Amino acid sequence: MAKTTIEDLQRRLAELESENTALRAGVAPDSLPPLPPTASSPRRSRTWGRSLAATVLIVLGALIAPVALVSAWANVQLTDTDRFVASYSVLASDPAVQSAVTEQVVAAIGEQVDIPTLTDDVIDGVIDLGTGPAATRALEVLKGPAAQGLQSLVATMVERFVGSEAFANVWASALRISHSQIVSALQNDPDAAIALGADGSIGIQLAPIIDAAKDALVDQGIGFATSIPTIDRTITVAQLDSLASVQLGYQLVIAAGLWLPWISILLLVAGVLAARRRSVAGVTAALSLGVVMVIVIAGLAVGRVFSDTALRANGISADAGGAIYEVVAGPMRDTAGAVLVLALVTASVIWFAGPFEVPRRLRGVVHGGAATIRSSLERRGLSSGRVGTWLHSRRALVRGVIALASAAVVLLVRPLTPPLILWTLVLAVLAVVILEVVERPPRDEPESAPADGDLTVRDDEVVAGSSS
Repeated sequence: MAKTTIEDLQRRLAELESENTALRAGVAPDSLPPLPPTASSPRRSRTWGRSLAATVLIVLGALIAPVALVSAWANVQLTDTDRFVASYSVLASDPAVQSAVTEQVVAAIGEQVDIPTLTDDVIDGVIDLGTGPAATRALEVLKGPAAQGLQSLVATMVERFVGSEAFANVWASALRISHSQIVSALQNDPDAAIALGADGSIGIQLAPIIDAAKDALVDQGIGFATSIPTIDRTITVAQLDSLASVQLGYQLVIAAGLWLPWISILLLVAGVLAARRRSVAGVTAALSLGVVMVIVIAGLAVGRVFSDTALRANGISADAGGAIYEVVAGPMRDTAGAVLVLALVTASVIWFAGPFEVPRRLRGVVHGGAATIRSSLERRGLSSGRVGTWLHSRRALVRGVIALASAAVVLLVRPLTPPLILWTLVLAVLAVVILEVVERPPRDEPESAPADGDLTVRDDEVVAGSSS
């Protein structure tokens, strides 16, 4: 059925009034001069301007959202050492990471201590003490196996240490040192022990781990381990091109992480408020936010491929690289998924509460069901009385409180997960349904007018109203 705008409605009312005046005066309506056209050009211009402003604000808010997500995550990781250590300390229990660390530590020890030469010197020293020809030949044959056995013993001891709880503690300490030094480097602290290499490499320091492994070897009676020097070695996990650019980016990320999430939210809300049809704008804004979150999730999946390639180039296995990437990108992916669910829920709620035909019928079914339950309870002597009357008179305020409480849960509770959002929605809907039953509307309450500024009037309603 056709719908009319406000301008068409005003014009038709003027025509009807003119016809009524002509009929009372006994003049044929056809003989009346035509009414001048309604001056709708300025209003159409204002409507077009509001639509353009709303579109620009919603698009900007949606485009800023993924940047805000990444910058907020980076802000936490770069500024909070405790949270950084808590996030990455779980890698110490990952078998792939343990294997990679074991290989790096064994390789570092092998570079500093020449075990084959060491065993050769020991056996040659025994021979020099005076051994017979047979014993000398036997000792010469044992040089290779002895070196291999000692190397295997070192690898086994390091592997056992890396798999122990003591390694987890050392790993957390190494993370704390590395994070503090990297942050100091990014802040251009001249007194920092730079862990950010001049070539732009970023890594996790192995020195504390190697020292702890050295102590473990000595405790097991492997005397030559005392000759292992302090080894300043780092597992490279990223490569940056310019330290100066990274330092500037660090400052920008800190500022962006604080403000961009709120700017994105404010732009989306402002776009909805600026729109002429706010229900449509609200659904559009929520779905736009959901689309960009899908793009973020897809981008993180693609980034996994490039991360694996870069880490393999630094000697880290694909399994260990995957574990590292999961720790880095996992929280962002989970947050993006939660925001996606929130966007879909918001779009559904706005659509259900809007002036659209299908949700109107659904709301009618809900109101009818609530009225049936309420009448059944009242026949049994269960009535909310004055409390129900007051709740009905303040129904907009009460529902607003429910909405604000739900929004506070989503905005303030961390970590934000899809189950948290869904349970918040379920509880909010349950509270609204209970209110529908408890409220006591007046028996002769008129039908409420369409909300949201979507003022549309059906043609038959206009004719019926004018004839009365």
